[in-house]
Amino acid sequence: MAKRVLVVEDNELNLKLFSDLLRAHGFLVEPVRDGREAVERARAFAPDLVVMDIQMPHVTGYELILQLKADAALRHIPVMAVTAYAGREDEERLRAAGADAYVSKPITLARFMAAVTELT
Repeated sequence: MAKRVLVVEDNELNLKLFSDLLRAHGFLVEPVRDGREAVERARAFAPDLVVMDIQMPHVTGYELILQLKADAALRHIPVMAVTAYAGREDEERLRAAGADAYVSKPITLARFMAAVTELT
């Protein structure tokens, strides 16, 4: 049975790249363009992993991670943060919020898929 990945990314190009890459590796993908919809879509889709951008309008990735981890039905789902922020303190802040993995942009496809594989 294929693993399910919710991809939360406001950049259309990145959303397509991540979704296509995951589908090519046999994952079922639910793309979400707006972080405000992510928690509701996660409840409906029941993903095995959430891959999300951190810098998004309306709801930041930090806020979204906190929302997911505060929800009893969703807190067990691993979260992989994908971000242009590359500082050590940024990674620590993401992990403190509840992110299980951190991949900095620009991504390499091999590193991205290695992180996904490790979490699923």
